[in-house]
Amino acid sequence: MNMPLKHTADATTAEEGLAIQEEQAKFDSKAATDVAMQNTLLTPRFYTTDFDEMDAIDVTPVREDWDHLIDQMESDPNKGHFKKNEDWDHVDWDGMEPGLRKEFIDFLISSCTAEFSGCVLYKEMKRRGNNRDITQLFQLMARDEARHAGFINDALREAGVAVNLGFLTQKKKYTYFRPKFIYYATYLSEKIGYARYITIFRHLEAHPEHRFHPIFKWFREWCNDEFSHGEAFALLMKSDPKLTSGTNVLWIKFFLTAVYATMHVRDHQRPAFHAALGVDPDWYGHEVFTKTSAISKQIFPITLDIEHPRWHRGLKRLQVANADLAQARAGTGPGAWLKRLGAQTRAAAAFLNLLTIPAKKHSVPASTRMEPAY
Repeated sequence: MNMPLKHTADATTAEEGLAIQEEQAKFDSKAATDVAMQNTLLTPRFYTTDFDEMDAIDVTPVREDWDHLIDQMESDPNKGHFKKNEDWDHVDWDGMEPGLRKEFIDFLISSCTAEFSGCVLYKEMKRRGNNRDITQLFQLMARDEARHAGFINDALREAGVAVNLGFLTQKKKYTYFRPKFIYYATYLSEKIGYARYITIFRHLEAHPEHRFHPIFKWFREWCNDEFSHGEAFALLMKSDPKLTSGTNVLWIKFFLTAVYATMHVRDHQRPAFHAALGVDPDWYGHEVFTKTSAISKQIFPITLDIEHPRWHRGLKRLQVANADLAQARAGTGPGAWLKRLGAQTRAAAAFLNLLTIPAKKHSVPASTRMEPAY
């Protein structure tokens, strides 16, 4: 008789991982789930798409690299990794500085929602598809994302909160994106996730006194999963050259700008979190943008000019406008409405200013595949 799995880290499919989460949902927090349910420009979203179009993808042009990547993911190097062990230090949640506690819980909830968003999308692609190459890939990626979300929820439960992932699946609003937009957005999400996690991991390797929570010890293996997922989307785009040429280059520029700008604004909403890590958010953002830009040269024919004089100024204007918008939304009456309108106008102008900075062009290499190098 097979013993039931006890932890999402040991699940070999997304379905097994989600079943474990469902069992644990009785302990989850309505407050954390309510935060995860929010839909704003800065919160992680759940996506749906044209699954038939994705199922029609032919990976023959990238077959050699594709098979190598799938073999690597099938070997499952991180099975059993994403759970607490003897390296998990005690966390004094009650003694944590209140501002840091609030921001760190917000970070964990946002991260859990983002990971689970990927799991839901990938699992649905696997369920609806008939193309073995595509369904196999999405099953593997859904497995990884379910583990990540489960691990973050374990950390949240220590703080007395957790996200009811099953409830999110049923109740959170889904945003429709055309497949090519899914490729651009998800590729960048996975690669910037790698750059974020590895930058924090390497910083805390050098400065362990700033490791205020044990989850950061798991970031290296975590970011390697993110890297592999990004590689998969790079190969999907490589299989159809139209996706990275012509007018689609304008869409690539839009998504690069939107993802970078969103990260900047979101990170500056957590000053206590970054202070505890011992990192300046501006330094951290530039490091992450630099790594992500270098990586994205594997498939995108352009990178953003993050050294341009207008770049940092534009991010700061967007950040201030967003802070003013949040403050205005808390108010009522005609005055608050006018302030909201003004902040929204300034935010749109700042984003347009970023979008019009000339991009840097380069040649895309013949072989798309990369290995983690940071």
